[in-house]
Amino acid sequence: MNIKKIKNELIKQKESKFKGNIYHFSQVNFSYNSNKIEGSRLTSDQTEAIFNTSSFIPKSDDLIKLDDLTESKNHFKLFDYMLDNVDEPLTKEMIIEMNKILKRNTSDEENPRYNVGGFKVIPNMIGIVNVINTTAPEDVEIEIEKLLSEYNSKTGITLEDIIDFHYKFERIHPFGDGNGRIGRIIMFKECLRNDIMPFVVLDDDKPYYMRGLKEYENDKMFLIDTIKHEQDLYEQICDELLDFEI
Repeated sequence: MNIKKIKNELIKQKESKFKGNIYHFSQVNFSYNSNKIEGSRLTSDQTEAIFNTSSFIPKSDDLIKLDDLTESKNHFKLFDYMLDNVDEPLTKEMIIEMNKILKRNTSDEENPRYNVGGFKVIPNMIGIVNVINTTAPEDVEIEIEKLLSEYNSKTGITLEDIIDFHYKFERIHPFGDGNGRIGRIIMFKECLRNDIMPFVVLDDDKPYYMRGLKEYENDKMFLIDTIKHEQDLYEQICDELLDFEI
């Protein structure tokens, strides 16, 4: 599959509001799965309805959190922002803007402990049982700048480079919330920018993804194999939806 065709079609369909093709699929699939990994209770059908109409009809006994609705819509805007900047190098300012877009109008935005619009001010961690310690708040900015400098100095970026960046980004965990979702959208962007098949990490594969992050320093292949599996799934969809010439 030609990656430039995927990128160009995503951009064209975003601009034309074309429905039922790769842009529509990617928006709904990415928002649903990435938010679901972080605990959203919205279904894929509800997520699609929000994308199509900015509304949905819940089951009578559904309890829907306002933040789930808001972050679903915000993720659509985040995906668009990613496409608007897909060929730009990653910067600290871009990553902060991504977090602002994701968390805009959520309850976290009103809570100074989350410091939406800036890096974390309260220590955080990954996981509850098998805890992964993260960078202290006072060291986040210098560690992010170091990571970006290291990454942007590379030539011929590979999938393994992107995965390595993702792991290191998650270990820093620079924001009060939204780190995983920002990290995953960055991987999608950087794949498109470097002619690599992009992918969406599915909630069904969350155990393998989390295991890959936890075991990365001991065995990188857990995470790499999981990502390659997600690439295969996304490529199959692209083959179906982009099998045309204009």
